[in-house]
Amino acid sequence: MDTQHDIALAHALTGIPGPLPPAGVIHVAIPHTSRFTVVGNHLAQHTELSLTAIGIGVHIQSLPVGSKVGIKALTARFTEGETRIASALRELETHGYLYRTRVRPAHGRVVTRTVFCNQPGALLRGGATVPPTPVVAAPLPAAARTPVAAPSSVPVPVKPLPVVTPVQVPVGTRGVPVVAAAVPESAPVPEDAHPPVRVPSRTTPKPPRPSLPQPRELTPELRQTSATLLADLRRHAKELVLSEKDVDELIPGVAAWLERDAHPEAIRHALTTELPQPPKYPAKIVRHRLTALLPPQLPGTEDLAPRRRATATPFQTCEGCDRAFRSPHPGHCRDCRAQYGEAA
Repeated sequence: MDTQHDIALAHALTGIPGPLPPAGVIHVAIPHTSRFTVVGNHLAQHTELSLTAIGIGVHIQSLPVGSKVGIKALTARFTEGETRIASALRELETHGYLYRTRVRPAHGRVVTRTVFCNQPGALLRGGATVPPTPVVAAPLPAAARTPVAAPSSVPVPVKPLPVVTPVQVPVGTRGVPVVAAAVPESAPVPEDAHPPVRVPSRTTPKPPRPSLPQPRELTPELRQTSATLLADLRRHAKELVLSEKDVDELIPGVAAWLERDAHPEAIRHALTTELPQPPKYPAKIVRHRLTALLPPQLPGTEDLAPRRRATATPFQTCEGCDRAFRSPHPGHCRDCRAQYGEAA
């Protein structure tokens, strides 16, 4: 008696022609009359995209032109974090659904332009330009049809679009789940309705990562100290669990720090503080910090000592004419010396 039964749903299932499958999903398809988006099965059933990427692709396709679809905007809209949403956007970009380029508009500020393509396969087959495709809704029931005034502009000749009629299912007073009707993969588009839209090229590849610092001479003592410091990181940060292969690859970076007279405690503090939560790739984090935070060489004692300035010759007062002149010893200026020398 505690099992609840939906009378309307049970009544709707009885109206589906043919026997019901013993297992799996059963579709109750009711035609949409407003607020619906046509989504291709190539996206909804993509075998290489994650479920997050498929969901974000469907969400972006349902938004109007000009909506913000950046990582910050999607994070504020959904419960997924920035890392997962950024990964999903990269998946859509890899499979040709999403194009992101950096452009500089007339006002001079660099912005990111995002273009979403609902059929990447058709775009690649038809070239680099695609005209906009009109959205056609399913037909309304006869009772709900109302006459619509013709637009004032000149009508554009459009080829008839095939529409798949969904299965009409009896609906009770309580309603049933709504499922969109099937739509053909491709449909004709109006001829010369709008100028073609240029699709930007794919984003340029990222620059290569900087190489790991290398010491001038990797002595056995430096290697042993570096390996011990790397293996001991997990005692101070439980997230930094490195494999033996990771330790062997990172030893030169720690040795370069030690060669520059960096204290082991200072190296440990630089590698374990303010870690991202959760750290997805501990070895990459350690490698990045060893490369980006490498301290400079310590200056020598001769570089720190102040340089001696050249001693200037002092001024003297001439004993004959009281004129000032430079000389290490008191006496006469040059003119007086010449005069006294001639008199003598």
